Amino acid sequence: TDPAGKRIAWSGVMAPSLARTGSPTWGEPVSLIAASSLAGWREPNKGWKVASGVLSSVGAADNLVSTPTFGDFKVHVEFRLPKGSNSGVYLRGRYEVQIEDSDAAEPPLDHMGGIYGFLATTRDTRRKPGEWQTFDVTLVGRIVTVEMNGTRVICEREIPGITGGALDSEEASPGP
Repeated sequence: TDPAGKRIAWSGVMAPSLARTGSPTWGEPVSLIAASSLAGWREPNKGWKVASGVLSSVGAADNLVSTPTFGDFKVHVEFRLPKGSNSGVYLRGRYEVQIEDSDAAEPPLDHMGGIYGFLATTRDTRRKPGEWQTFDVTLVGRIVTVEMNGTRVICEREIPGITGGALDSEEASPGP
């Protein structure tokens, strides 16, 4: 029921298994960052700029969503963040790999490199704010592996569902 007491009808759909058989065949790498523009990203893109192939936030920024979509993939991300930052990289627009200046007060499921709210990292390999860091993420179906700064911190774990800010719940479809 809604706050006024009116009955609301809805239906649910069981999440697909996304189980894969065999090993994936990877295609040629695709660069998602243009040399000097936000080409390949859809609106809203307020608060971002690209210069010399580096995407930068210029203050409070909207979420960026890639125009191309992907099924199974590997992604390499290089980033640095200021002290106190909180962000993330969404895989297919549905599962967030956390990027934040974590502290001990945050639950381990919300620490940098984890799948937000679901999978904690096995070790803390983050660097200090302001230093360059890397993620290498492989997503096959719903099975994820995350390497942070050259160390595997999540190894072939199943993500149990979409994370909080997901664009949609169409898990069987390719996503940005």
